[in-house]
Amino acid sequence: MKTIKEIHKASYHPIADLITYNPLPSPKLRQIDPFIFLNHHGHQTYPKNNNGLPFGPHPHRGMETVTFILEGDIMHKDSGGHESVIDAGGIQWMTAGRGLIHAEVSSNKFKEEGGELEILQLWLNLPARLKMTEPRYFGLQKNEITHFNLDNEKVKVQLIAGEWDNKKGSFDSLWPIFLSTIFIKSGGKFSKNIPTEENIFFYVVRGKVKVMGEEIPFRNLIEFNNDGDSIAVEATEDAVIILGHAKPFNEPLVAQGPFVMNTQEEIRQAYQDYQLGKFGSWQE
Repeated sequence: MKTIKEIHKASYHPIADLITYNPLPSPKLRQIDPFIFLNHHGHQTYPKNNNGLPFGPHPHRGMETVTFILEGDIMHKDSGGHESVIDAGGIQWMTAGRGLIHAEVSSNKFKEEGGELEILQLWLNLPARLKMTEPRYFGLQKNEITHFNLDNEKVKVQLIAGEWDNKKGSFDSLWPIFLSTIFIKSGGKFSKNIPTEENIFFYVVRGKVKVMGEEIPFRNLIEFNNDGDSIAVEATEDAVIILGHAKPFNEPLVAQGPFVMNTQEEIRQAYQDYQLGKFGSWQE
């Protein structure tokens, strides 16, 4: 079994009126290569006639974003011509690649009616060979995503990418990665084999779980040692976790603002290309 190296509590960094917690990066942990950033927005209740999410048009290059919509919705639009509204339970996967501009805001319906909101966005690094790949976007609703049950239906797995027990995730990644959202009823248990050489991303979104016997409450990220080939999890109250794992790239990482590259010169080039309009044009 793998052992826990350290537990990292998410810090509170509100964005306008949006409740936001951020466990990665932190003062003690720069990345869990290739997982590099997580924002946990909510849980909160928006009133009627609200302003919704504040993420208007902005650029990205050199990385991917995976967005988990637990409550509420997201209206996505980007300079590649992709548009969608993804509701609660859905997932968005965007490959910024060589560069694009996108906006992530609430739908008009949500802004008018209000409601519950809890959304997480995870940034995935891209290997150097894929930094300048063509941008792409996929959004799937809850019922379009592979899911299955374990432990007499006490554990529900939403399989986003990779494979688990011969089941295949709903998103085809450009490089090998496993990613899932796991919903566990109190007392539910599961175990999973994970190769020793792969890094694990394990974040407790809601509730409380025991991992290898150690109790971890919500809004905590677990950093594991690369010393075993499996993990064991039990919920001590109803819980939601994000579980991912992948081989590290072991490449230089230079992240500045919305750009994630391998050198400072590549960051300067990204800003210059954006200013020159090479990320596409934005149209309301």
